[in-house]
Amino acid sequence: MKAALTSPRALVIALASAGVIGAVGAGAYTSARAVNAPATTAAVAAPAAMVTLPDFSTITSRDGPAVVNISVTGTEKAPDDDTMAQLQGIDPDDPMFQFFRHFQGQMGPRGQQQRAVPVRSQGSGFIVDPSGIIMTNAHVVKDAKEVTVKLTDRREYRAKVLGADAKTDIAVLKIDAKNLPVLALGNTKDLKVGEWVLAIGSPFGFENTVTAGVVSAKGRSLPDDSYVPFIQTDVAVNPGNSGGPLLNARGEVVGINSQIYSRSGGYQGVSFAIPIDVAVQVKDQIVATGKATHARLGVAVQEVNQAFADSFKLDKPEGALVSNIEKGGPGDHAGLKAGDVIRKVDGQAIVSSGDLPAVIGQQAPGKKVTLEVWRQGERQELQAKLGDASDKPAQVAKADNTAGQGKLGLALRPLQPQEQRAASVDGGLLIEDVAGPSAMAGVQAGDVLLAINGTPAKSLEQVRQAVAKADKSVALLIQRGEDKIFVPVRLG
Repeated sequence: MKAALTSPRALVIALASAGVIGAVGAGAYTSARAVNAPATTAAVAAPAAMVTLPDFSTITSRDGPAVVNISVTGTEKAPDDDTMAQLQGIDPDDPMFQFFRHFQGQMGPRGQQQRAVPVRSQGSGFIVDPSGIIMTNAHVVKDAKEVTVKLTDRREYRAKVLGADAKTDIAVLKIDAKNLPVLALGNTKDLKVGEWVLAIGSPFGFENTVTAGVVSAKGRSLPDDSYVPFIQTDVAVNPGNSGGPLLNARGEVVGINSQIYSRSGGYQGVSFAIPIDVAVQVKDQIVATGKATHARLGVAVQEVNQAFADSFKLDKPEGALVSNIEKGGPGDHAGLKAGDVIRKVDGQAIVSSGDLPAVIGQQAPGKKVTLEVWRQGERQELQAKLGDASDKPAQVAKADNTAGQGKLGLALRPLQPQEQRAASVDGGLLIEDVAGPSAMAGVQAGDVLLAINGTPAKSLEQVRQAVAKADKSVALLIQRGEDKIFVPVRLG
């Protein structure tokens, strides 16, 4: 056996037959089983399938010239060193101290003189139109005083920021040039998890750096970025890569590298890109009008976990649970109620709560959509006319998803009329003490219990009946201050 593995060819064949490697390139070996099979067997008649790895070098040489380096110069105010020293050495009761504080427009929050400090940063971008239209991240050019675009042939241009959309982190630049190389745009619908992808950018200022990996997941929702269903990859992305393209194995742009999750500040194996479908939609609006618009539904939603699915009799934990509705907003006019689970928008499935603001945010304000909701164990359809997100941004309530076991563990009493007015609620029970599973789930004394499993909590008997009917868990709608959230409490 050792002699059989002495040649590189024999080693490749043995590893391939064991499933360790696949075929590489047009001259790849087939598996050992196919090579060694007798001529009379079917293995000769049906050759093994050939698997080809992406040719990253060809993609880089062909598409690299359309990727640009972006240098940004801006300013920020900082206390003047001399002024700080002067103020630190002056008694607050000294008239000179008050003299310095007199210059309100030039003084900081503690009375320090403010001075403009130059700030420089770098990012990446890519050309999408030969006339000089470039796409990048909004955070790359935020507060920019001067933007310089550098091509791979070392030419540099002063760029104009046509517009930037903070909600999707997309910005569009324009340089005065012609006949520039451009990148072909793909789509994310055909992108598959596990597919090879390539990033080109300027990490730490190292221009046209190439890194590769695979798509780890699609449709990721990140905190404070609810308008974007991110593409997650394991492609190495670092500061300076922001705004650069994420390419598939055909050299088509499928995303814009935007951010990473890291405890060190550098790449740790998890990076995120904005889907090119979302980016192009925003880009087209910016080119046409100088800005991008987004729709809103005017509801706060939270995740549907297994405890909520059990409470609301859902077949599986999917959808966006409506916990609060803006009075007079689009959701209110559509007839949405707290406790509704939105499962589809115009036929598009809402799997996680983050899917809803991403789907709604990509619509145009004023558009009418059909919402499929789950209410009291039944499927219903509602029609909603979407509002403008620039009027009031949508909110996503954060739910405490932990739950304990055992009895409910709540000490309740009806709200007095003055308490109802103070809390702006009609009915409800004040939670005076919390123990057992409710305490483990995050319910707090002082919360107001508004509903249990979608049924308004107007009396202690209603709560007892709801708990008695519940199987594995109950969903409590509570009000804490001005916020309303659902809390799942698992029963023993």
